[in-house]
Amino acid sequence: MMKGSQVSLVVLLAAIGFRGAFAAEREKGTIMVETKRETGVATFAGGCFWCSEADFEKVNGVVKAISGYTGGEAASPTYAEVCGGKTGHFEAVQVYYDPSRVRYEKLLEVFWTHVDPTDAGGQFADRGPQYRSAIFYHDGEQKRLAERSKAALGASGIFDGPIVTEIRAFVKFYEAENYHQDYYRTCSAQYGRYRSGSGRDAFLKAVWGDGSETLKKRLSPTQYEVTQQCGTEPAFANPYWDNHREGIYVDVVSGEPLFSSLDKFDSGTGWPSFTKPLDPGAVVEKDDRSLLSTRTEVRSKRGDSHLGHVFPDGPRSTGLRYCINSAALRFIPKEDLEKEGYGEYLKLFGKK
Repeated sequence: MMKGSQVSLVVLLAAIGFRGAFAAEREKGTIMVETKRETGVATFAGGCFWCSEADFEKVNGVVKAISGYTGGEAASPTYAEVCGGKTGHFEAVQVYYDPSRVRYEKLLEVFWTHVDPTDAGGQFADRGPQYRSAIFYHDGEQKRLAERSKAALGASGIFDGPIVTEIRAFVKFYEAENYHQDYYRTCSAQYGRYRSGSGRDAFLKAVWGDGSETLKKRLSPTQYEVTQQCGTEPAFANPYWDNHREGIYVDVVSGEPLFSSLDKFDSGTGWPSFTKPLDPGAVVEKDDRSLLSTRTEVRSKRGDSHLGHVFPDGPRSTGLRYCINSAALRFIPKEDLEKEGYGEYLKLFGKK
């Protein structure tokens, strides 16, 4: 359960019975979809595949989401067989997306904010192993990003319990019966009653709210003021200005990697200072005219968090001083990089 509230996951409405009301089942094989070479593929299990399909198809850049079954050993399973919970398969969706319009990281964000990742027994009103949540990675990069996002969610403090969502290698996907595809469109009334009765939306609203309220609960007042309202923390009274440990600094909101301890230096200002970001594309720079002068603001690219400012008075190596608020950062020490999902940065520090 999440902090600060109690949410009933089961609302006793007759609509819940719609999921078991189908008698006819048909045989089917692995999914065959025409896709362009540049189309990305992602696979997620988030409980009821009617709901997961509907949620992903609303994402800009998603070409199509297909309902189906994956994760088990049984070949060409039927809906009735999967519902029996003995095939080893999950109800899942295969998501086809345009990487030029939506990144895999965004799909992960959509996934996490549409499931209860602390529930090991199913999702909402749907109980049983076939309704567990899982991410099925198609390659090493997807695995790395999925593990990183899971670690970041666990560290965020949004949920009291552990994140139990599995991260597994993708093997094979079986398309579900035709009547399950686009069910939220073809049977919108029944779908609406089921979704409302399942408790899913009530839970998600209680956890995530409208976004800003969630951040206020998740962040400290200083972290929220700095990242969301362009505030500035006191000099010499923040946790990282004199931190000398090896590791990297990530956005406290989004978890995206920003700076390395290898580029950190003592500027004498009382704030963490760096000669450069981990990657030139990790931050966005904007003109800031808020103090009757023009400064260059630094924001995280994906999370759009206010980080601080960059000045042209840094060390000779770059001539730059990225003056960053500790409140906008989360430090990950070198020894924790692997378990936190940032293992690729270990090479910066030599041997483990």
